[in-house]
Amino acid sequence: MKIARYLHNKKEAYGFLIDDFVVSLPALAKQCRKRLPETVEGFIVGGEDALQRAEKLMEVKDKKMISLKDVELLAPLGQPPKIVCLGLNYRDHAKETAANLPKEPIIFMKPRTALLGPYGKIEKSFVKELDYEGELAIVIGKKCKNVAASEAASCVFGYSILNDVSAREIQFGDKQWTRGKSFDTFAPMGPCIVTRPQLPGTSDLRIRTWVNGELRQDGSTKNMVFGVEEVVHQLSRVMTLEPCDVIATGTPAGVAMAMKEPKWLKSGDVVRIEIDGIGVLENTVE
Repeated sequence: MKIARYLHNKKEAYGFLIDDFVVSLPALAKQCRKRLPETVEGFIVGGEDALQRAEKLMEVKDKKMISLKDVELLAPLGQPPKIVCLGLNYRDHAKETAANLPKEPIIFMKPRTALLGPYGKIEKSFVKELDYEGELAIVIGKKCKNVAASEAASCVFGYSILNDVSAREIQFGDKQWTRGKSFDTFAPMGPCIVTRPQLPGTSDLRIRTWVNGELRQDGSTKNMVFGVEEVVHQLSRVMTLEPCDVIATGTPAGVAMAMKEPKWLKSGDVVRIEIDGIGVLENTVE
């Protein structure tokens, strides 16, 4: 299933995304005199039990379908405990930047205040060298520590798209990545979370990024240095992973900084990212 978080009549809600419609799960539960968490974070914490109850409720024939035209899609999560990102996790991206392949995951963090929903505006601010990075995002479903790679998939709730927007002159000027990656709006995410059963295979998902209709990135998760299960395993050796944690798994080749003449993002540019089985994340720079 695809789960979206949205505003409707100025009220935040979440529900299943079906084509061009969304069904509010808390409202549907109330209609059927059942109970579901009021927030998407609570729903994820509820695990398989909450998901099964929601799927059962969807069998109701007279459920209210709300057109996406009448809602504002938000980032699928509003309060993730942490956003962990990987650097140089694609072989082709490491090659285009003349970097050695990492022997262990290179990680950094983004604050949750950087989150931005699909169709939200990326704020360029005073940044001169603004770049994009289309990435597969993992959403953790349950608390885990030192989980084996063979068991890591059971800790994943689902997947989304994240744009790891970067201020390159700050990132490389600081010689560490936190400030250049942490501006407000520098983590567009969406349009939804696809639950793990709906996307059981992540070893060869196509990732494409367009800027103003020009295809910039056209890669596949098969070029990952560390796949999804290995990423979860390795990170859980370092930190306790919690429900609703987001892990951005790195980007394929085609970023602006690797071009002979970098095409930095400027005001008015439209960045569109598509990943097989998930959907499209699209944001405008201002």
